[in-house]
Amino acid sequence: MDFPTVCPTCARENRAEFADSSIYDLTCDRCGAHYCVLVRKQKFEVLFDLGTRALMDGYAREAVASFAAALERFMEFYVRAVALERAAGTDTDFGTALAALDGTWRHVASQSERQLGMFTLAYLLREGREPEFLTPKGLGTDFRNRVIHRGSLPTRAEVEAYAALIFALIDRLLSELGTGAAHAELAQEQAFAAHLAALPDGVTVVFEEHPGMFRARRFGTLTPLPKPAKPAGGAGARVNDARAFQEALFRRALAERGPQLAHFKRGPVGP
Repeated sequence: MDFPTVCPTCARENRAEFADSSIYDLTCDRCGAHYCVLVRKQKFEVLFDLGTRALMDGYAREAVASFAAALERFMEFYVRAVALERAAGTDTDFGTALAALDGTWRHVASQSERQLGMFTLAYLLREGREPEFLTPKGLGTDFRNRVIHRGSLPTRAEVEAYAALIFALIDRLLSELGTGAAHAELAQEQAFAAHLAALPDGVTVVFEEHPGMFRARRFGTLTPLPKPAKPAGGAGARVNDARAFQEALFRRALAERGPQLAHFKRGPVGP
């Protein structure tokens, strides 16, 4: 999967393949200029947007894999944000704290269950309460396993409901993190700075923030969506209220960012 970049020298649109580092060293196909694109976007955001693009293009099953991976990588982002936020309240240097975090994460990098355990503890330490959403229903685990591990072919409606579930959960946790998310984002900025220092002379550097579903809330115009009020006494509540809220939130973000995301799935332009 790739995305368009614009050459800062001749304005030609070139395509770049998504990479884990969000750092792209490119050469323009038209004028041969060397330039570096640094994308301020976390991996969970990229994965969720790729899932959204797959869904928009009609690849429902492929979208599920991206949405599921986005949730896993968000849990890693959350752990990093909380660990670095706590370290910021001490005399520990950021680089030292980041190195300790990276070293610790290596012990669980290939084991999803251990990563989930770290996330669970991080949430408890930060919020002081049980992460009540960590249930098969709250995470859509049964649907995910049926599609990814048992080869089920889901309908678009099922995938949209799963995407809405994941979107609402990540959106909620990002809201709870608030400015705490900046601690994990600073790690990306540090990686960008190290790459910039090593670039040869004559390379133009471009910083970009691609339109993303979660950027609609954090940096766009999407306003909070009120949850349905519970009836007095708790009686008569509709069992689908939570799902309806999740789907409404997802659709509002898609309405704002969908047209922009569509631009990123165009094919290569002519010379």
